[in-house]
Amino acid sequence: MAPQKKPCYVLGVGMTKFIKPRGKVDYTELGYEAGIKALLDAQITYDDVDQGIACYCYGDSTCGQRVFYQFGMTQIPIINVNNNCSTGSTGLAMARQLISAGGADCILVVGFEKMMPGSLQSFFNDRENPIGTTYAMMASTRGLAAKAPGAAQIFGNAGKEYMEKYGAKPEDFGEIARINHAHSVNNPYSQFQDVYTLEEIMSSTKIFEPLTKLQCCPTSDGGAAAVLVSQEFLDARPELKDRAVLIAGQCLATDGPSLFSKSSIDLVGREMTERAAGVALGEAGIKVEDCKVVELHDCFSANEMCLLDALGLAEKGKAHELVRAGGITYGGGKYVVNPSGGLISKGHPLGATGIAQCAELVWHLRGWANNRGVKGTRYALQHNLGLGGAAVVTVYKRADGKEAKMVDSGTVGRVNGLGYNPAVEAKGFTEEQAERVRSKRRNEWALTSTLKMMKAAAAKA
Repeated sequence: MAPQKKPCYVLGVGMTKFIKPRGKVDYTELGYEAGIKALLDAQITYDDVDQGIACYCYGDSTCGQRVFYQFGMTQIPIINVNNNCSTGSTGLAMARQLISAGGADCILVVGFEKMMPGSLQSFFNDRENPIGTTYAMMASTRGLAAKAPGAAQIFGNAGKEYMEKYGAKPEDFGEIARINHAHSVNNPYSQFQDVYTLEEIMSSTKIFEPLTKLQCCPTSDGGAAAVLVSQEFLDARPELKDRAVLIAGQCLATDGPSLFSKSSIDLVGREMTERAAGVALGEAGIKVEDCKVVELHDCFSANEMCLLDALGLAEKGKAHELVRAGGITYGGGKYVVNPSGGLISKGHPLGATGIAQCAELVWHLRGWANNRGVKGTRYALQHNLGLGGAAVVTVYKRADGKEAKMVDSGTVGRVNGLGYNPAVEAKGFTEEQAERVRSKRRNEWALTSTLKMMKAAAAKA
């Protein structure tokens, strides 16, 4: 029998604006900005951090050290994590396991990604592709199109199967994308903040049936970070308890044998999502219906449809009915899914995505996301998925167990000492603020070009 887990809290979060991958900002700057913001939000310094976890997919082997050395050179363990699109939430799960097992009291998790424009690419063509068996199964059941991006085919085929089995229509997938784009206007970190009609969604460039361009997430550059702490760490800082968010339940699951059942829906992680959700909700002692706010891995609208089903947000085979009834958005819906705009509109820098989802939900549970809050929020649900594969489902709740009450931005700015509400304004930070949280054990050589970014951000603040 596993030992009783000690409580683990998210004490601070921070992120950069997600942007088009044009090579204008380096991963060092993205990780630094996100990490400094998370430390400022937690109101601690890097000297308080026991371990660091760096999350990224594209980059050389010790990019994490390159980013973390900018905060200080304290000789703590720094772990580099790569778990495809679930990399960020995998880093969070690792941090939570360490803290809950008594292995650390404070861990900084930083996710960052500097991506190439266009669809996802493989850079190692002299060896087996880790999802080569997934492509082989798809080719044997649905065929393999020469021109469409591989990921769009995998998830598009899942959408086709959902239509064939349960009666969903192409417009149902379009409606999912329309909702996500509509939500994004209230998220200052979103890569895209454009509102589209369903007709515009459906008439945009066809990528792979039933998916159009506006139903597919873009590649992105961006960073996100979170500070996770133990009960003992939090008890020593009682003044911070009102902002702490408990990880009430969490599970990282991988694929079961059904991956190769010849079902296109199974091929995109249905079974591991169901397992992760069951374990996380069971650990939290709640039902999925208790979660008013959900951040869900919608790399494509077809994936969101299948996940609404797999997570239990809709009855099996009836996710399209939930969408048609307005059940995933504001205005009386059963849930608000992806208030951030989701991956479709917010963007998808792989290593940062899971941590950005965490930041969004933390802001909701604090009541800081006051331009997109959901009344009655007591629990929040996060789902992050990567093919190959891994699914991470996390349940968050306020440390005091109460419903989130909306906090006006002026109050937030006074409480956090930043002078603004980071949930509704994507601002930089000053050099003085960075100095406040960086370690006393450091070498300025580690900053190099990041110094220019810091000064530029100060000018904007």
